[in-house]
Amino acid sequence: MYIPKHFEEPRLDAMLALIRRYPLSTLVANAPGGLNADHIPLHWIGDSAAPYGTLRGHLARANPLASERLPEGEVLAIFQAENAYISPSWYAGKQESGKVVPTWNYATVHAYGFMRLIDDAEWIRAELAALTDAQEAGLPHPWTLSDAPADFVEQLLGQVVGVEIVVSRLLGKWKVSQNQPPANRDGVVRGLAEAGHAKLAALVAAGAG
Repeated sequence: MYIPKHFEEPRLDAMLALIRRYPLSTLVANAPGGLNADHIPLHWIGDSAAPYGTLRGHLARANPLASERLPEGEVLAIFQAENAYISPSWYAGKQESGKVVPTWNYATVHAYGFMRLIDDAEWIRAELAALTDAQEAGLPHPWTLSDAPADFVEQLLGQVVGVEIVVSRLLGKWKVSQNQPPANRDGVVRGLAEAGHAKLAALVAAGAG
């Protein structure tokens, strides 16, 4: 990923916070049939043996990535936060010189690591419960795996395969108008807020995430 210095987000806590808040990843692997991309939620787990922790999730057993041999080399899990088009009309510079163009603002984390498949019903059950509990937290009536009939859960467990990725490196890119002068950034914050992108506006206001 191309990361100009002013868009680099090196802070581990900021990258992990994005992964936790936006767990739906694009998992890219060099599978036997060529590049393969799947969209699956991955749950980050702290691990004292791995400085960047591990990512856990599951694939449908029918997914080629689960049924073929493991991909060679690293896999890449991409996590994407808010993103939006940035109109030149929001920049103060439009009135001053007119030398402004559109762009796109976003925040993303790329997590690299080596993947292993886990065909163990109890491991998968525990991971499904952990992923669900993380997403249900804060809801008025949290749903838990035990709310579903036991035989139904057992049937579903047989249809998926666990995935674990020990993260070897993380890259964070927060493209949130850091390269613009303050007056232009203020205009972007207002424009995003008026367009309904309050969270991205807050990232721009914060400067570097």
